[in-house]
Amino acid sequence: MTSPAEALERRIDELRAAVRKAVTAGERDRARELRKELRRLEDAWDEALDELADQTERPVKPVPRQAGPLLPLREQVHQALTLLGAPAAPRLIIAVHEAFHVGEIIPARLTSLRRDEERSFRTAPHSRPYYLCPALTADLLAPARGLLAVSTWPMANRVIGPLSPRVDFLISAIRLAGHLDRIPDPSTDARRLLWRFAANIPGAAPSAAAMTPAAVADAAEAELDIHRDSDRSHREAAAKRAREQLDDIEQLFGSRLRGVASTGS
Repeated sequence: MTSPAEALERRIDELRAAVRKAVTAGERDRARELRKELRRLEDAWDEALDELADQTERPVKPVPRQAGPLLPLREQVHQALTLLGAPAAPRLIIAVHEAFHVGEIIPARLTSLRRDEERSFRTAPHSRPYYLCPALTADLLAPARGLLAVSTWPMANRVIGPLSPRVDFLISAIRLAGHLDRIPDPSTDARRLLWRFAANIPGAAPSAAAMTPAAVADAAEAELDIHRDSDRSHREAAAKRAREQLDDIEQLFGSRLRGVASTGS
């Protein structure tokens, strides 16, 4: 039986793909409406995860942390990336999973996961609702080392430019803070994870004890406003080149055979 969170995840993936198509087709009004619906469903997904967390915290018999995963690995990774809303390294994906879910992600398995995803796409293109793929470098449109993304995200969100690591860090901090703010009693692991973000954002928190999700989100948003436009311009230019010069497989998994020339002046 499909859980509410799983159903919402599938619908979110479908909406992201629809937004990308609408933007590509120049249908701005439709893209705006789809984004509204997407934000509403993402909020509902957060609430569904909160309910799942409550159920997990009140079992008749406690479930040990080392218990086997409740979902397949690719779905666990997809959950973590969806929560963060930006490309992430395996270490962060594992930390997010451990903060909010039962079960263990073995780092070595993440190494082979992306290869398995590419193999699956090559065998049966577009047969899955989403694929886990590498982020792409803005200069060569090649796989960015150690960064995973979700195929249904807009191309500009999967491209990494000079400012993108910092921008994505701030976006993830805002989303993580918002998620924690909706949890009545977040776990120690969850608060520790948020503190790791806060410690690298000026003005986010004077100390771990004084940290609040709202303060972290506000500080991250203030810095994000400084970098957002410049980063977005760089990413969109690279995304345009990717759509024009790469085939379907390369748009997801990167160009390996050649560098893609920049059209910048």
